[in-house]
Amino acid sequence: MKICLRLFFVFCFLLGFSLAYPATKKKAQIFVDYINKYSDLAIKHKDKYKIPASITLAQGILESNAGVSELATMSNNHFGIKCHSDWTGERVYYQDDSPKDCFRKYKTVEDSYEDHSKFLSQYSRYAVLFTYDIKDYTAWAKGLQSCGYATAKGYANKLIQIIEDYELYKYDEKKAPVKISTKNKKNKTPILLRDVYRTFNLIYVLAETGDSFEKIADETGFKVKDLLKYNEVPDNFPLNKGDIVYLEKKKKKADKSYTRYTVKVGDSMHSISQLYGIQLKNLYNMNNKDPAYTPTEGDILRLR
Repeated sequence: MKICLRLFFVFCFLLGFSLAYPATKKKAQIFVDYINKYSDLAIKHKDKYKIPASITLAQGILESNAGVSELATMSNNHFGIKCHSDWTGERVYYQDDSPKDCFRKYKTVEDSYEDHSKFLSQYSRYAVLFTYDIKDYTAWAKGLQSCGYATAKGYANKLIQIIEDYELYKYDEKKAPVKISTKNKKNKTPILLRDVYRTFNLIYVLAETGDSFEKIADETGFKVKDLLKYNEVPDNFPLNKGDIVYLEKKKKKADKSYTRYTVKVGDSMHSISQLYGIQLKNLYNMNNKDPAYTPTEGDILRLR
């Protein structure tokens, strides 16, 4: 529901900006080392095959346990790709779905990355992935699970969690995003250039195609750092069309009519917190979950 612009101005003057970021998760050094080692290779494959670098890195981390699994160390297989009938290269056998599943063996890690890119781009079952925006890692993660890349529940959500925890989405940008200058810095009254909405008694805007927090701040008169705090995201966090961007601090719990939520494929704790306007740390605390928890489809979470 659109709100009156005048009421919005009044609200802005009453709005406090003294917020703190939620407690950050401790990053695993093994993951950081893997990202530093292979990010350039993932970007190279993004440009060549149009596969998000964030997805490639997240899959590499998840499938190879950041390069230290037996399959990765002994066979350079970082993506858990099995032999299939058309594979003519070297083979190794490990227990997976059956006691002796056949997996591909590579001479180098680079060969594994190359085969992974070809595997996704040449098999018709994955063709739908290439209809998604290359920066929409959520759609790609959900698509990989629905296309059957992995049968385990929660596969998409685990990829999304890794991407967001380690800010892998920044590798989907060919270059750093251009920061939009704020023309009305000296003007204390916000100049709104987009529709503002209210739900759960919270004020927000909806992201548009190609949007950024810098652009939204420029068009609403808010500071970028405040929008990042309200939405509990780091700098350069990507936005997709339709994403909710709050213009004020989220609540400690959901409205009374929303008590439980059943996790779906593609959900993250952050996306759920945005959907119901709940502070992320409160969502974790209400459900007695630590920051390492990844929601899996079918999980039921308390919202208040």
